Amino acid sequence: MTDKKTLAPPGTANVIRHHKQTPFEIARRVIFIIIGAILVAVSLEIFLVNNSIIDGGVTGISIMSYYLSGVPIGIFLFFLNLPFLILGYKTIGKTFALSTLLGIIVLSITTTLLHHVEPFTDDIFLAAVFGGIFLGAGTGIVIRAGGSLDGTEIVAILINRKSPFSVGQTVMFINLFILGSAGFVYSWDRAMFSLIAYYIAFKVIDLTIEGFDESKSCWIISDFHKDIGEAINARLGRGVTLLHGEGGYSGDQKKVIFCVITRLEEAKLKTIVNEIDSGAFLAVGNIHDVKGGRFKKKDIH
Repeated sequence: MTDKKTLAPPGTANVIRHHKQTPFEIARRVIFIIIGAILVAVSLEIFLVNNSIIDGGVTGISIMSYYLSGVPIGIFLFFLNLPFLILGYKTIGKTFALSTLLGIIVLSITTTLLHHVEPFTDDIFLAAVFGGIFLGAGTGIVIRAGGSLDGTEIVAILINRKSPFSVGQTVMFINLFILGSAGFVYSWDRAMFSLIAYYIAFKVIDLTIEGFDESKSCWIISDFHKDIGEAINARLGRGVTLLHGEGGYSGDQKKVIFCVITRLEEAKLKTIVNEIDSGAFLAVGNIHDVKGGRFKKKDIH
């Protein structure tokens, strides 16, 4: 196998050029982080806190600390996140740490400014639903911009590096423990409403990060690979790639069709495959991001 290092001219070092962000990209990142942090602050002060509903992570701890002490939640949000922020700067990277610091500062200041604003509703269920929506949208925007608003995510990333647990599993475990604590601080019905808000926020974060036109990868194994590939290209307008495959047990040589489609095109692709070869093997999986090539999400029709 050819080592890429041997391709460099003798006596020269291989240099990895990192993309330097333009002023426009930096400004765009800053604006989105500010918008996301403000949305989270609105969720906390206008919907959740005054109705005794908490979020997970450091935010949830800050809400309960405010309830027990009366100290504004913005102070807890800043100082409780600070140790995790320093940890993230040392282990994850400067850009991530600075983006997170900006988000936490804006979140702390905005929650303080909104502290005396009357809640939009006293209905506990509406507060949980709309609080979860604003919370998820704001958090998702900040994550897409390359930052974070909660130190537990930094801890989860570090734990993931040294354990078999994924980042999502670690965050879920920490948050379930914190949300369960709401039952002792407030009441068990408030803890259950907190779970509702957290679940809604979790789903909205996914929608914000991935978008409604989520992409999907498709793997198709069929003896009619040529016909299926041409039909996908003609009827969906999607390019396909033919891969060489070999049966692990039989040793038979097979052609594997690989293509990327949108969520809205999945049903049509299954129809195409079934019409040509009802016995074809078809596997469809979610993709969080697609870049390059001829794939364009705007091709949805």
